[in-house]
Amino acid sequence: MTHEPDALPLISRAQQRSARRLLSRKGRDESGLFLVEGTQAVREALGRPELVEALIVDRPEDHASLIALADPGICWRATSEDVAALADTVTSQGCFAICRQLSASLGDVVDARLVVICAQVRDPGNAGTVIRCADAFGADAVVLTAGSVELHNPKTVRASVGSVFHLPVVAGVTLSSAVDWARDLGLQVLAADGGGRFLTDVDLARPTAWIMGNEAWGLPDDERDLADEVVGVPMWGRAESLNLSTAAAVCLFATASAQRA
Repeated sequence: MTHEPDALPLISRAQQRSARRLLSRKGRDESGLFLVEGTQAVREALGRPELVEALIVDRPEDHASLIALADPGICWRATSEDVAALADTVTSQGCFAICRQLSASLGDVVDARLVVICAQVRDPGNAGTVIRCADAFGADAVVLTAGSVELHNPKTVRASVGSVFHLPVVAGVTLSSAVDWARDLGLQVLAADGGGRFLTDVDLARPTAWIMGNEAWGLPDDERDLADEVVGVPMWGRAESLNLSTAAAVCLFATASAQRA
């Protein structure tokens, strides 16, 4: 049985209230669910059907391709008011998925050549973009250390554009535990920060774990000391620095390219 897009049942008030609760950390923690917004992110979620509890769209005729990917029994139509209440964006694309929360541990990653460790990265947009970059450049895992933004924060999920569904993202571990884990896997541990050797002078063909520091204060000395080496991105223009997600993209691209050369 399949739903015709124009025949989707209207979401109930109770369902709408439950979905809205997922905009808060407390609601996500209590339910074990999270909200995914945006066409591409929802499409990637539907690629993991065991995780998807509901698909909610405003104009079914505009989202027929998503509806076709979902179990008919989990598809619901929302009003424009419903969408406005759920949306975390100014101009919503009008589609949402409610998913079971993702879970990964360091022990789940047993064979890796490229990982990124986000040390107390607190901006959800940066965290999501780093996850997207890690996915794009073939990294094996991302670690969000204790003190980092919550993985299931709507802004983190949206910034990842669905990449949270593609690779393990381990959350809540200490930086020292993540570094020990990386070394146990045979990875060199490089801290992305100023004052070290240039990226172009480091052997990036080796299995590598990158540590990316906090947006505001970077990596304190004790965290830099956990790495085998501190590595900076060479800049030949007049910009003073790169933001976190841009630096992560450069480091991951350079490492992935060296490993595939």
